[in-house]
Amino acid sequence: MIFQKRTQLGFAGCVTYNCFGAGQRVTQEVFNGKTWRENDHLKQQMGAALSVLRRIHEQLSLLRSSKILPLSKEERSSVEFLENELSRKEKWTEADLQHFPIEQREKEILSFLSGLRRHVV
Repeated sequence: MIFQKRTQLGFAGCVTYNCFGAGQRVTQEVFNGKTWRENDHLKQQMGAALSVLRRIHEQLSLLRSSKILPLSKEERSSVEFLENELSRKEKWTEADLQHFPIEQREKEILSFLSGLRRHVV
């Protein structure tokens, strides 16, 4: 398994930076297994895709973590709706990520999560 051998395999950055699994998806799903290490011309494109997909994965992680709270039926419904806004049944493409409204989604999720304060104070 790669996770335990990250440093030895040349992925030292993955030890200090959590991409929430977005790096693997960018390489395997968006760029069909190509890497910027082998294709230097892809560095900027892959970086841009990672920037958006990492934020999507981070928001999904926050939403999934909220499910341990004693949420109301309406709150659970909101979590499901927001998760669906971030999840895809199809593979992500570079164009999808370029046009994804990540700032808008992050604001919506922040607003929703802020409303859950009563569960944790």
